[in-house]
Amino acid sequence: MLQVNNIEVVYMNVIRVLRGVSLEVGEGEIVALLGANWAGKTTTLKAISGMLKTEEGAVTDGSIQFDGRRIDRYGPEDIALMGISQAMEGRRVLEHLSVEENLLVGAYCRNDRAAVKKDVAMVFDYFPKIRALRHRMSGYLSGGEQQMLVIGRALMADPRLMLLDEPSLGLAPLLVEDIYEIIKRIRVDRKMAILVVEQNVRAALGIADHGHVMENGRIVMGGPAERLRDNEDVREFYLGLSAVGSRKSYREVKHYRRRKRWLG
Repeated sequence: MLQVNNIEVVYMNVIRVLRGVSLEVGEGEIVALLGANWAGKTTTLKAISGMLKTEEGAVTDGSIQFDGRRIDRYGPEDIALMGISQAMEGRRVLEHLSVEENLLVGAYCRNDRAAVKKDVAMVFDYFPKIRALRHRMSGYLSGGEQQMLVIGRALMADPRLMLLDEPSLGLAPLLVEDIYEIIKRIRVDRKMAILVVEQNVRAALGIADHGHVMENGRIVMGGPAERLRDNEDVREFYLGLSAVGSRKSYREVKHYRRRKRWLG
């Protein structure tokens, strides 16, 4: 469904952020894009959704295809109409609008009012915690409620591919579990492909079919999620576990010399 082919991304004609990134997302798959801050994960999502154009960024090499159609030359509004929606990092709700109004904004490009009304009910079925808050200004919601709202708003575009940027960011562990259980339901119920960007490696690999690890604008490792979960380097760098299961601090790990296979 989605093919990112060796793309390079440059901001303001000067700053090269992505260096030859390639990945694929198949029909109905969940793919996790993992890595620390500033690895290039969010930039990859913005390249796919067309949002780079709003930040003086551009795909300067390589290509992005969706259903065999090259999309990296299109703007975000055209890409959204093709069936790709993005839930932005940082719970960017429209604070002055109610919960229900935020959801309707997500369906702005749709004309079938009956289908939109049905999908509002669907979102409230997935996220019953915000059903009772449907008339509340979204700026007054808790962090977890806002995260549910932005995922629901992305669903309202009726996408075939949904891009989720750090859905667990700043949430309590129990809320993270809830969010990821709902993401699993959405994939099954809607037969939807999902590309999720995360620093929470454990949560993301717990539901993903495939994963990729990013570092300094490159993908340095990829494969089936199960294989990444069992990979000694991933366990140590991103789960904080050594080979014998003892925890290490990030300060200890970050200076560790990576094995040659890390970049293989």
